[in-house]
Amino acid sequence: MKSNFFKEFKEFAIKGNMIDIAIGVIVGAAFNKVVDVLVKKVIAPPLSLLTDDFNFENKKIVLRHALSVNDKVVKEEVAIGYGELITVLINFLIISCTVFIIIRLFNRLRTNAEDTNNKKVTTPKDIQLLTDLKEIMQEQNQLLKNQKK
Repeated sequence: MKSNFFKEFKEFAIKGNMIDIAIGVIVGAAFNKVVDVLVKKVIAPPLSLLTDDFNFENKKIVLRHALSVNDKVVKEEVAIGYGELITVLINFLIISCTVFIIIRLFNRLRTNAEDTNNKKVTTPKDIQLLTDLKEIMQEQNQLLKNQKK
């Protein structure tokens, strides 16, 4: 039982699944930092200028003000922080647009790589092999059709 588990785990790790997951997590964390800086340092300042230093993160609707007695808070403020939601939505839009552009670029590169007629890009061996097999099968089918006539 144990050896079977370790054998399966070894196959899983060797096939690259675990490495792919680890790389995805690392790249995702780095990408999150890039987007965070992009929003806070690149997009927010011009928005702030356009809106006369309007800061989304601090905007809220106060449902109940805090109650203090002798500088001690008796009841906490209850508020809906819609500004933070707006900031998160801006982050989401930036991330989704960036991911869309990256995926679009990768799809173009993959399409070019899978095109066996495109001599500018090296076609992966598995795609080339399948293309060769397809051509051989088409030739054989043509020969069989000619023999029947």
